[in-house]
Amino acid sequence: MAYTKITDTIGNTPLVQIDFGTPATIYAKLEYFNPSGSIKDRSALHMLNCAEQRGQLQSGGTLIEASSGNQGIATAMLGALKGYKTIVTVSEKVSQEKRKTIALYGAQVITCPHTDALHDADSYHAVAQEIARTTPNSYMLNQYYNADNTTAHYMGLGPEIWNQTHGTITHLCAGVGSGGTISGAGRYIKEQNPRTTILGVDSPCSYRSTNGNPREYKLEGLGVDYDTPLLDSHAVDDFLLASDEESIAMFHWLVKHYGICVGPAGAAVAAQVYRYAQTLTRNDTLVMIFGDSGRAYLSKEYCEEPHISTSRNFDVCTSNTWNECYSNKHQ
Repeated sequence: MAYTKITDTIGNTPLVQIDFGTPATIYAKLEYFNPSGSIKDRSALHMLNCAEQRGQLQSGGTLIEASSGNQGIATAMLGALKGYKTIVTVSEKVSQEKRKTIALYGAQVITCPHTDALHDADSYHAVAQEIARTTPNSYMLNQYYNADNTTAHYMGLGPEIWNQTHGTITHLCAGVGSGGTISGAGRYIKEQNPRTTILGVDSPCSYRSTNGNPREYKLEGLGVDYDTPLLDSHAVDDFLLASDEESIAMFHWLVKHYGICVGPAGAAVAAQVYRYAQTLTRNDTLVMIFGDSGRAYLSKEYCEEPHISTSRNFDVCTSNTWNECYSNKHQ
């Protein structure tokens, strides 16, 4: 099939079955097949289309976004396609690969100090807001507070998953940051079958998990780090907490044993699904969202793996040393 423009290739990403040694059927939704490499293509495109339709951004204007990387890449891609000047603010925590990709699309990248709170005056979100306030004919997509984020996944991701599983899905599991993905897709799927279980994966160090006292953690693209208005409590049935250690262990395990190079946030989802799925039955179908690729994190120290188990059985990490998360006991 031939397409007239790159945005026509957004969505309709593959659903691939993964054997986690459980009677249930487990699928991974490979969102890194989107053109800029992540699930954020869906939300960024919908949010920008809505802004244009409402007249909030005029031709020749400036497109602004605060991002942990993937939303910024998607925004930069769209800015290049539509001829907008684009400015993306990121935390210093964001990988070099993501920053370089944003710049490759022609966007200006502003790196801000890492802060534990999104509302901190020095945070990448606050800096983006100030740039938008002082820049004429500009528009900030504002993924963390823009309801169009959720609508994008309600209209796109949710129906896709429902149709790809032929309505057999019983569980959906996704990482949670802004809350747009899980709220939008989860709401749609629950409307089709209210008995479907929606599971969100969060960091145990996030703002939400620590009741407003966040601690630093390594993972990018995961963690509810503020009071998000996008997170629909009626759509999410439960939260699963993924530590850096077990997530990084799963990051390596998926590559070595399944050939799936998923980002660390997706690996966090997989680690929790592996644990959770042991309680499921042959009548269950679980879909987990892999939001981006591990190729965007190769400069991170956790990509260097000193030892890889040859076992295809992943032991959920309970130790402080992440390479100890691999076990040979099932060999």
